Amino acid sequence: MHETEALLSDRCDTAEQDFRFNRIGSAEQVLSMTSKQQERVTTMFGSEYDIRNAHEGLGTCGWILVVLSHIICLLTFPFSLCVTVKVVQEYERAVIMRLGRILSGGAKGPGLFFVLPCVDSIIKVDLRTITFDVPPQEILTRDSVTVSVDAVVYFRIFNPIISVTNVENARYSTQLLAATTLRNILGTKTLQEILCERENISRLMQVHLDEGTDPWGVKVERVEIKDVRLPVSMQRSMAAEAEAAREARAKIIAAEGEQKASRSLKEAGDVISENPVALQLRYLQTLTHISAEKNSTIVFPIPVELLKLMKSRSDVRKTTGL
Repeated sequence: MHETEALLSDRCDTAEQDFRFNRIGSAEQVLSMTSKQQERVTTMFGSEYDIRNAHEGLGTCGWILVVLSHIICLLTFPFSLCVTVKVVQEYERAVIMRLGRILSGGAKGPGLFFVLPCVDSIIKVDLRTITFDVPPQEILTRDSVTVSVDAVVYFRIFNPIISVTNVENARYSTQLLAATTLRNILGTKTLQEILCERENISRLMQVHLDEGTDPWGVKVERVEIKDVRLPVSMQRSMAAEAEAAREARAKIIAAEGEQKASRSLKEAGDVISENPVALQLRYLQTLTHISAEKNSTIVFPIPVELLKLMKSRSDVRKTTGL
């Protein structure tokens, strides 16, 4: 009995140990698989997105060339400093490629740094704001009017790595895109909208250019429309239209003035007709005003009543024969 119980206890202990070992082994397998998956994901994303890995894929030949370049620099020291030492200004960044691959750390600068001859190639990128003029573009507006429009664009490079790797010439590409965007946007506007809504059109162009140049590492800061040139015949038509509108407004204003003056004269006549003495006082006031100007000739108005009196006397004399 004791031997049987001992055997059973030993078997139970062995089974528990095996179960524990199996659990530990499965856990280790899970951890190893997880770590491998993480490494695989890290490797996948690293190879896809980290284009600035320093020594990835150099290979044996690449390492041999790098070592030879170091040996050449040591043998030709200090003359090799003229080739290996580079200076980047405060407003610049240097993109260094070693055997065609961008070095880790991104763009270098500003300051002093070291490059290997025959292995490293350096590209300097200016980070200052750059300005260029968009050539005059012949545009047909929505209301079938041909106009010539030019503009000015302000942009800068915010990511030197992308501006080197994603586009051959960031400045030239931005110029071509600006000219195309100017034609496309103004082609949907009427002549009146182009002349009156320059700020809105400039803002819309900036948004479109910024979206198009963002994959190139370029930031469009400002777009301004400089001039809108119309055909000579259109300028004459618009000038004639504006002149006719001004003349019409002038005639309307003059007619309104005559109407107001006639109303005032009518009211004055009504007031004077209430008392005949008022007319005589107006005569005297006019004479006083004329004499104050020191004129050599004075026109004296004769009252109408006096003319009537003289006419009635002449009629009486003719009838009486006197």
